[in-house]
Amino acid sequence: MTMIERAEPAEAGEILTVQRAAYVTEAQLYGDPFIPPLVESAEQVRRAVESGTVLVARDGGRIVGAVRGQTSETTCRVGRLVVAPDVQGRGIGGALLAALHEEVAEALAFDLFTGHLSEGNLRLYRRHGYRETRRERMSDHLTLVHMRRLL
Repeated sequence: MTMIERAEPAEAGEILTVQRAAYVTEAQLYGDPFIPPLVESAEQVRRAVESGTVLVARDGGRIVGAVRGQTSETTCRVGRLVVAPDVQGRGIGGALLAALHEEVAEALAFDLFTGHLSEGNLRLYRRHGYRETRRERMSDHLTLVHMRRLL
């Protein structure tokens, strides 16, 4: 049974381990081993836990997923939605996203972005009410798809 709760700063290292494992396939998909989630430090993750809303999914004592939300006025920026590769496809990502929507109840909108080749991510976000707002070409191999969910 997976439980979702707020992350603690001391869990930054474990969150980073799951994050790196989850983003390896994204790095391969876009041919870039230096994408920000892979080069972020445990200290940066700890600061994110302290300054924003970071939720973790636990299976027993193990962290198997995480998501971040940073609220500014009435908008929550969603970031780093990650699920450990060995438990992907079990609804953990969707459960984390839904829990973030509940946790940041004061937000009127949720914004996020993902890469244009990340079809699984795009499907997940659309299922949870996100709609594409714009595309931003970052390089020859990467276009960011910006999405928003209005309440």
